[in-house]
Amino acid sequence: MRDLAAGPRILLRRLRELTAEPLEPQDRLDRIVMQIARNMVAEVCSVYVLRADGVLELYATEGLNKESVHLAQLKMGEGLVGTIAASAQPLNLSDAQSHPAFAYLPETGEELFHSFLGVPILRAGRSLGVLVVQNRAQRHYSDDEVEALETVSMVLAEMVASGDLKKLTKPGQELDLTRPITVDGESYADGIGLGYVVLHDPRVVVTNLLNDDVDLEISRLSEALGSLRIQLDDMLSRREVSMEGEHRAVLEAYRMFAHDRGWVRKLEEAIRNGLTAEAAVERVQSETRARMMRLTDPYLRERMHDFDDLANRLLRQLAGFGAHAAADAFPNDAIVIARAMGAAELLDYPRANLRGLVLEEGAVTSHVVIVARAMGIPVVGNAEGVAALTEKGDAIVIDGEDGKVHLRPAQDVQRAYEEKARFRARRQEQFRALRSVEPVTRDGQRISLNMNAGLLVDLPQLTEAGAEGIGLFRTELQFMIASTMPKGEEQEAFYRSVIKQAAGRPVTFRTLDIGSDKVVPYFQAIKEENPALGWRAIRLALDRPGLIRTQLRALLKAAAGADLRVMIPMVTEVEELRLARALLQKEVQHLSKFGHPLPKRLQYGAMLEVPSLLWQLDELMMEADFVSVGSNDLFQFTMAVDRGNARVAERFDILGRPFLRLLRDIVRAGKRNNTPVTLCGEMAGKPLSAMALLGLGFRSVSMSPASIGPVKAMLLGLDATALATMMDEALDSTAPGVPMREMLKRFAETNNIPL
Repeated sequence: MRDLAAGPRILLRRLRELTAEPLEPQDRLDRIVMQIARNMVAEVCSVYVLRADGVLELYATEGLNKESVHLAQLKMGEGLVGTIAASAQPLNLSDAQSHPAFAYLPETGEELFHSFLGVPILRAGRSLGVLVVQNRAQRHYSDDEVEALETVSMVLAEMVASGDLKKLTKPGQELDLTRPITVDGESYADGIGLGYVVLHDPRVVVTNLLNDDVDLEISRLSEALGSLRIQLDDMLSRREVSMEGEHRAVLEAYRMFAHDRGWVRKLEEAIRNGLTAEAAVERVQSETRARMMRLTDPYLRERMHDFDDLANRLLRQLAGFGAHAAADAFPNDAIVIARAMGAAELLDYPRANLRGLVLEEGAVTSHVVIVARAMGIPVVGNAEGVAALTEKGDAIVIDGEDGKVHLRPAQDVQRAYEEKARFRARRQEQFRALRSVEPVTRDGQRISLNMNAGLLVDLPQLTEAGAEGIGLFRTELQFMIASTMPKGEEQEAFYRSVIKQAAGRPVTFRTLDIGSDKVVPYFQAIKEENPALGWRAIRLALDRPGLIRTQLRALLKAAAGADLRVMIPMVTEVEELRLARALLQKEVQHLSKFGHPLPKRLQYGAMLEVPSLLWQLDELMMEADFVSVGSNDLFQFTMAVDRGNARVAERFDILGRPFLRLLRDIVRAGKRNNTPVTLCGEMAGKPLSAMALLGLGFRSVSMSPASIGPVKAMLLGLDATALATMMDEALDSTAPGVPMREMLKRFAETNNIPL
């Protein structure tokens, strides 16, 4: 390896010149393999490229029979070349023909050659092909030669990814990088989304592979690593974990990787072999990812995600990129792909262009999903590894009904989903036709259907969806999208606009619920082991009374002459409700003293989402003007499941007997005390679970605007009295029986109730 004695710089520089020359793809590939063979003193150099059908096709060779180009083929896992592609590991053999995986291809004339070195052509851990050198003499290639060939393969990976080789594919065939892929996930928010990929954590595309100054690149790497370590230490010490949607244990793993000498040594070795710092990170990341992708241990595969995230952070440090995708580069039909995301981050994207969201993690009740559902955006979650399988700008279809993600869909799939989207649009038209129909069950029970909201852009949907009012207005969203704390005047103007656009329909404002995963950028978060169970909502407000008093004053002034409904979240003891009411009364007195007009009618309520209130139900009902069940948190806390943890979030059924009995007790307590009880969680948004709520006695529910039509269609055909009788018998029974979900489905089917 004469020219590579001081590293692969000379060869890489020549390859860079070849990729820049105005050559036809085949001519460029032919010259590349000739150059590699010459520099590595190899008698053979060949490039195999992986097709979409799983076949590795010989695309160029120096030393083998030229007529075998585009004819010689091996399946993935077949022969030495197929083994390398399948394992994403190099093979270094002094006598290739004695290896058990050797497959003889007579058309190539390779029987003359004994020594064999093959390396995978990798991009983001995916095998795109194989690069091979061979010699007649039996020899074992040195570690430097293996390193050099792996480095050279990066150039070929960029050629494949750029689409430069598409011209060489036979009619009807595609390269693997462009093949259609379907990823199975879970349905988190209903709907069909067609568009183009936007990566929430954009992949840095390394275009400058070769360095001109080794010391400079190592210095750049050291500086970027230092910044990354400081950033991680700072995030851990200041507890800004929830802002990123990551758990503390993950950041601890990141910090461990960031200080790992083995990883740093590999990066420095790649730089000394001629790569820039960015190219070194990309290469080591790709090789590590390729190895770990083939592991079956779920814990080790999870560590792969941690390593991937860390390497991407380091790449962005080196490239000087921001943390997330720029909104100004948004396509018209954008579908965002993210490992995880906070609710505020979703709101940063332009709503008019957003067609869907795909998450690798999270759960159906996580806040970003709730916000997406409120925005009418389909969401597919738990789509493992989807970000690594796609490139920015790839065509994509997501099915929020079946939980499937179709990357680079075939034309027939695209057409089928376009038709499905048109069918859904026609169905929505049918639901819109029900807007003026009174929501009365078949047995004469009137149901109040309200919508959840949190932004001014939600308000036009009040009329469009046919909602009676807003059962839950999340006031924290205004705080989450602001760069600084909204002043009292700004809050007042915002609330006044909401009330005005509601045009006399009732609006229930939930006071500020920040903390847990809803962190505002200008509010110093504190370190907590379990933030969902910590300093949040009314707990935070009572400790910082100036915060809630400013909000209450703004609400009272905005609702002058109108009705005002204020609801307190995360109430644990009734005494908290009394303390918050005292603050409200102080603001009423203050405004009265200075002659400010007050609301015509003021109603004060509580969210029931903490199980401790179940042993204070009568006391709660007497203290509050109304009670609204927050089924998301109530279910989470009752069942001790983290709703952001996909492993356990779906473990227990929200339509199981224990939770339905609990909800029935709440309804009965409301009737005993003549206190209105409603429910504003995601449970109300599905026709089947909404039907169960009506059977339990709920007569007012709140949901996302898109859910109102299907829920109304369901209740119009429902005999709520008959359902209540059936459910009471099932819930009173202690004997094992048919699961409630199945029983409810059978009832709907028997009575022709549309679900």
